[in-house]
Amino acid sequence: MENHNHIVLKENTANPAPLGLLGFAMTTILLNIHNAGGFALGSTILAMGLTIGGISQVIAGIFEWKKNNTFGTTAFAAYGFFWISLVLVIMLPKMGYATAPDKDEMASYLALWGLFTLFMFIGTLRLNVALQLVFGTLTILFFLLAIGDFTENKDLKIFAGYEGIVCGLFAFYAAMAQVLNEVYDKTVLPLGIVKKK
Repeated sequence: MENHNHIVLKENTANPAPLGLLGFAMTTILLNIHNAGGFALGSTILAMGLTIGGISQVIAGIFEWKKNNTFGTTAFAAYGFFWISLVLVIMLPKMGYATAPDKDEMASYLALWGLFTLFMFIGTLRLNVALQLVFGTLTILFFLLAIGDFTENKDLKIFAGYEGIVCGLFAFYAAMAQVLNEVYDKTVLPLGIVKKK
């Protein structure tokens, strides 16, 4: 007689999404304060881009993979590497390893990320309102920055900076909501979960 007993392993690792969202949020806010004219591009933005924006999001993406979350894996790993690539785009020319991108190249780089983000935004329509706000404003941000670079419109870049701060604040809210809701085992900050049919 065949034995049909199955062992089911329960997933009991922590939720990596708040770390990834926080890394995205804090780096996005800081960079866009610069874009809005708050201060010059300095080592704080580059350091944050490599560490909390880059490495922490890649780590969060790897752990989302362990949780069988394709959306989370794709989002966090991709945006983590975006931040690392952005730091390299800025630093490689300064170190003499490459030429600095011209306006067309930089606009293309940002537009490609905008296109990717647009498709990820479509995915959030099945998740929650908080993520819809993050990815919706991020899509707008990438396209605003791309158009700003392509047209060399400084006012548009400043406006994009303020819009980017809002995007970062939405991500910060989504991160803290998940942490506090889990800690208190109730809805402290609502995420606006979409009911799947």
